[in-house]
Amino acid sequence: MSLMESLGLSVPVMQAGMGGGVAGAELAGAVSAAGGLGTVGLSDPRSFGEELRRAVALAGGRPVAANLLVPLTRRAHIDACIAAGAALVVLHDGAPARWIAALRNARIPVLCTAGDTAQARQALSAGADGLVAQGVEAGGHLVAERPLEVTLPEVLEAAGAAPVLAAGGVASADDVRALLAAGAQGAIAGTRFLLTEESGAHPAYKRKVLGAQRTIRTMLFGMGWPLAHRVVPNALTERWCARNELGPRPVRALNRITAPLGRLLPVGAQDTLLALQRPALPFYTPALPLAGMDAAMVERSALYAGETIHRIHDIVSAAEALARLTP
Repeated sequence: MSLMESLGLSVPVMQAGMGGGVAGAELAGAVSAAGGLGTVGLSDPRSFGEELRRAVALAGGRPVAANLLVPLTRRAHIDACIAAGAALVVLHDGAPARWIAALRNARIPVLCTAGDTAQARQALSAGADGLVAQGVEAGGHLVAERPLEVTLPEVLEAAGAAPVLAAGGVASADDVRALLAAGAQGAIAGTRFLLTEESGAHPAYKRKVLGAQRTIRTMLFGMGWPLAHRVVPNALTERWCARNELGPRPVRALNRITAPLGRLLPVGAQDTLLALQRPALPFYTPALPLAGMDAAMVERSALYAGETIHRIHDIVSAAEALARLTP
């Protein structure tokens, strides 16, 4: 029995746990209620716990997962997953053995994202139950530097009998079918669920993604978390990434210096810093624009999206998005 079958899913598709408020209770609950695996993304511990509990209620008894961005995760997030009864937790950009052990002791399986063999083996050595193979075409923060067609076979080989899900470039039922045939037990889609009615992304952010002609892999939005990330262009990237998509070398150096801030500052502080961001000062957090924020923030923050923007052309309900991904 595969991991997805053991969770009782009718569709082998997981919605990516887009952090910062995009993947909240409405989105995760709707995906799970429709038969997929909805995922609540990271926010400050109090909001995260509330959203996870609401998602579980909205899912109507079906499983709901949680996604934790390791550099920004606190013990309170782990406790919230346990208290809310998360069915699965995905750890991104790291594999802390103590947190994996705490979740597994609560009978919550843990997957870790891996973009190569070394990351896969490290996660399994730390106690992870399985892996998420990520390709560089994925939106958001990247642990991969190569396409999924390269990373998936490597991660599958390193995983042995452990389950592997695949993320990056998932926009259609054909994509899911191909990944299952390649050996993955399920597929993870992000951008398709970003562009749904239940997504917490700012409406202007969604329109920007729908109208984008390309994505870029950059490190411009790395204050406190200097991991490469894939976004669609806006005023900030046009100004600072014209010569080098990764961003100016001094900015990248400054982001590396500020890496400890990701572990020291409260997660909610990023929204406060976001409001202070200006085009003339290239010191940008990973925070993204949410519904209800000033529309001007769309040109002053990270607009995460994957290469699937070229194949997604509308905003639909989460249930409809899942239906289009169902093989």
